[in-house]
Amino acid sequence: MARLLAFALLAATTNAQLHRRDAPPAFSKPASTAVDFVDPFIGNGGDSPNGSGGMIPSTAPPFAMTRWVAQTRQNYVSVTPYNYTDTSIHGFQGTHQPAIWMGESGQAIIAPGAGTVRPIFEDRGMSFSHANEVATAGYYSVLLDSIEGGTIHGEQSATSRVGHLRFTFTNTAAPYVLVEATRASVMGSDDPTNVTYPLGAIAIDPAKREISGRNPERQDFIIGPNSAPSFNGYFVARFNKPFESFGTAQNGSVAEGATEGAGALLSAFARFAENTKVVDVRVGVSFISVEQARKNLDAEVPDGTTLEQTVEKTRAAWVEKLDLVQIEGASEDESVMFYTGIFRTLQYPYEQSEDGEYYSGYDDMVHEGESYTGYSIWDTFRAEWAWQILLAPERIPGMVTSMLQDYTEGGWLPMWKNIVETNIMVGTHADSLIAEAVIKGITDFDINTAYAAVHKDATVPPENDWNTSYFDREENVGYEVRAGLSSVYEADGFVASDIHSEAASRTLDYAYDDYALSVLAAALGKSEDSAHFRARAFSAPFTIFNNDTGFMEARNASGAWAGQDAGWTEGDMWAYTFDVVHDVPALIQRRGGNASFVAFLDQHFDGGHNDHTNEPSHHIPYFYSLAGAASKSQSRIREIAKDNYNASVNGLSGNEDCGQMSAWYIFSALGFYPVDPVSAEYVIGTPFFDKVTIALPGAPKPLVITSPGAPFKPYIKSVSVNGRELAQPILTHADIARGGTIEFEMSDAPQAWCSATLAKGEKRYEHVEL
Repeated sequence: MARLLAFALLAATTNAQLHRRDAPPAFSKPASTAVDFVDPFIGNGGDSPNGSGGMIPSTAPPFAMTRWVAQTRQNYVSVTPYNYTDTSIHGFQGTHQPAIWMGESGQAIIAPGAGTVRPIFEDRGMSFSHANEVATAGYYSVLLDSIEGGTIHGEQSATSRVGHLRFTFTNTAAPYVLVEATRASVMGSDDPTNVTYPLGAIAIDPAKREISGRNPERQDFIIGPNSAPSFNGYFVARFNKPFESFGTAQNGSVAEGATEGAGALLSAFARFAENTKVVDVRVGVSFISVEQARKNLDAEVPDGTTLEQTVEKTRAAWVEKLDLVQIEGASEDESVMFYTGIFRTLQYPYEQSEDGEYYSGYDDMVHEGESYTGYSIWDTFRAEWAWQILLAPERIPGMVTSMLQDYTEGGWLPMWKNIVETNIMVGTHADSLIAEAVIKGITDFDINTAYAAVHKDATVPPENDWNTSYFDREENVGYEVRAGLSSVYEADGFVASDIHSEAASRTLDYAYDDYALSVLAAALGKSEDSAHFRARAFSAPFTIFNNDTGFMEARNASGAWAGQDAGWTEGDMWAYTFDVVHDVPALIQRRGGNASFVAFLDQHFDGGHNDHTNEPSHHIPYFYSLAGAASKSQSRIREIAKDNYNASVNGLSGNEDCGQMSAWYIFSALGFYPVDPVSAEYVIGTPFFDKVTIALPGAPKPLVITSPGAPFKPYIKSVSVNGRELAQPILTHADIARGGTIEFEMSDAPQAWCSATLAKGEKRYEHVEL
């Protein structure tokens, strides 16, 4: 089925789209078939945030602090800076917007032009054709129609903290480059008229061929408990050609010869000699200072570096990761989907530290250390973190340490950090990330501080817990953390719907986070804590299970049911009734046993209730395997992959959510998924390809997954791990972390393999030494 889908998709793919991944030979070094398959346009096909993936064709290395992208529109919450439906480009933006639902922070914008200087966004757009556009993991190119005649060829690449752009002017007059410091800042998509005007600064140094400045824009400042009062995105743009003339612009008015400016709606520009054909500009960025931005520029893309050399450096960083995974038996489009997925899972969280220091918005100070931001944890704790542990384990200690610094400086672990905490989404799933790292053998961080932070999440309620709703993006409130912990949850096991928003989802999320804490406590020898939080984790979900209806349902403080539509976070009672991933046997029992549970799953899928566009549904197809109906998992997983992923610009249903959508596809294609990530176990689904070989970093041998015929045969007859046949559809982290062989025997018809239910009992918490 998957192979037939792939051929259909390939037939529908236009030559122009294939061309968009074909960079010139000078920008294709080092050679890598895997990197050549990456198509950054996937998931950028429409205006709706959930319509096509919410992604942008950006260039930067893995986990880069700043991603550079052609700017087709002004971005804000639910609007990205590039949209495939647009027909004009207004500049090139160094963006810090980590996901479509988050705001921009301290961006830098470079806009080429010719003739009259046009500082206003709407006036400076130049038309282009997708036929003259190339986007790869490390290089972007577009041919622009200059407003006053001729063309401007824009090219870009980037290192983590430096954007490298090159503009080639053909048949134009008076070439110039504009650097924008501040603009009107839209606060959110619900009310685009809610606009603020950040006050920045800009300076021109003709002798150094530099334009520098700062941009304090942070569209999320109106939410969350921290204001980051001194936050700025600092920049230094250095040109390879002397300035013939220069000036500043403010609110559309040009000041010729001015060398500095301050305030709102502020830009600066440099003109070049009439016969100038090529202008190269490198833009160092920083969250610390202009001087640090200049240091970043000199360190990452020093003077004399060509664009080709920057592309090669950035491409090499992607080659290092993507070449670790080799697939066989995949079509062109399947390869594009798979490697683009890996590309997307290695972008966030992104680096916030520079040269061993970082700006913390929690205490408004600069500290020594390693820091990351852009933590969409409610989404990514499900599978992306597990994938990063496998493919980028060297990053995990720094990412956990960064979260512990947030705890030390701000009082709590992050929930959805975007420079600082934003109080978006529910649950304290950093607890899960830390527990999963420890249980999978990654402990190169301060374990005592980690335990204290996770323990605080589970035991200390937020301020004003009895009278604050914490609805989505609620303003002027403190840390949300586990809202409801003191009001009802701690005593009765559920969050009250008449006190707190999204109460039913919170109840289930808190239960899983308690479970994560119990696992962490057990790993650290804290048996009393482990038993306490384990008991709470296993009892809480069923305090909101309505035996009369068979569904989870929110309750009010009195204990009365709040109604089946109340209390959910981006889901409904169908999705959340299956949200007990740490105690599936108990859930099966509540629903009447295996046969009844499988029928309930059928009702969920056949009734159109499964919504893969949002994360609460991601684990559900794997539940068949845990109820003695593995073949149904196999068929459902293939259907979901077919319906929600393809190699077009519309190739993601929903939005990427910082890599979680792609993580689901990657794990599913391998043949297993971390349904309960803290357990260090994976539920077997159905592999998509004939063979996958992964050179896991630090493992003594590669992990080789063989499944001959899988593209045509979705069903499993048997599975063996290193020659040991599996009787249950479960892989442990120990089975794969040090490499080895997983062998699937596939079939084109449903098989009886794993027809018995998974036995209820203690989980295997295997501490793997990596």
